[in-house]
Amino acid sequence: MVTTELPVLAPPRVAHRGRGTTYVLLAALFFSTSGTLGKSVMSAGIAPEQVAAARIALAGVVLLAGVALVAPRKLRVRRAELPVLAGYGLLGVAGVQLLYFVAAGRIPVGIAILLEFVSPVLIALWVRFVRRHRLPRAVWGGIALAMAGLALVAQVWEGVTLDGLGLLAGFGAALCSAGYFLLGERAVADIDPLGLVTWGMVIGAVAISFVAPPWTWPAGLLGSAVEFGAWHPPVWLLLTLLVLVATVLAYVCGISSLRHLPASVASVLGLVEPVITTVAAWVLLGEQLAWPQLLGSAILLGGAYVVQRNSEILAR
Repeated sequence: MVTTELPVLAPPRVAHRGRGTTYVLLAALFFSTSGTLGKSVMSAGIAPEQVAAARIALAGVVLLAGVALVAPRKLRVRRAELPVLAGYGLLGVAGVQLLYFVAAGRIPVGIAILLEFVSPVLIALWVRFVRRHRLPRAVWGGIALAMAGLALVAQVWEGVTLDGLGLLAGFGAALCSAGYFLLGERAVADIDPLGLVTWGMVIGAVAISFVAPPWTWPAGLLGSAVEFGAWHPPVWLLLTLLVLVATVLAYVCGISSLRHLPASVASVLGLVEPVITTVAAWVLLGEQLAWPQLLGSAILLGGAYVVQRNSEILAR
């Protein structure tokens, strides 16, 4: 629902660094489950683009129905807010997932992950040269540490194939991921986080349906049992968790963190996601955790901590 009414004046929001850090770490935890859940769902024979489309579309339906029923006022947006809302849905929801899928299909997954998580560097460059905000040296050092750690976690030296379209898609995913943080940071100043995520998911669902329309989804495979660690749950159960945990909760926590942390900080803290993903894949899918990944995890967390310690300076 769109309204042209003037917003009701509310008391100034108080930013809490600890609360913002908690939100972004919860978002990373929830987002990290998408890899293991999605991989198990795809093992039943469902194409990756169909999984991504179903994930976004079903999350949009759940959010829209739930918010409209419980808190319909949160869905109100002004016409002036529509452009940033559309950008968030197209870039932060549909763009990231679709371009990552294209990249992962043409280049090694490790390279695709690294390219997508280059977004903190892009955000730092945006803050420095577009917003003309001078960043402390410690922030640049923290970002460098985090990116070096991420390279070790992703083991980017294994099986590198420089496919031009794949690399372009990977950088496109990084740009979209940066847009997720920057547009979200701007939007939550005026739009309720729950409303922003809901409309962003709906817009993203419409966009990605052009790639994988709902009538092409293999509904007959939903009852199939697939391997998930020591369990063999049906596909519909894993898909439900993918929608509710890895999408709805993840996006709500992620966008809520931007009310308390600047995008340059939240994006670096979000780099713990591939660490959690790697551990989850090791526990649930039996994928081995090599010593460089352990070292990279420690370096990545150290870099994220350095940036988090300087979040008060960045927020000024």
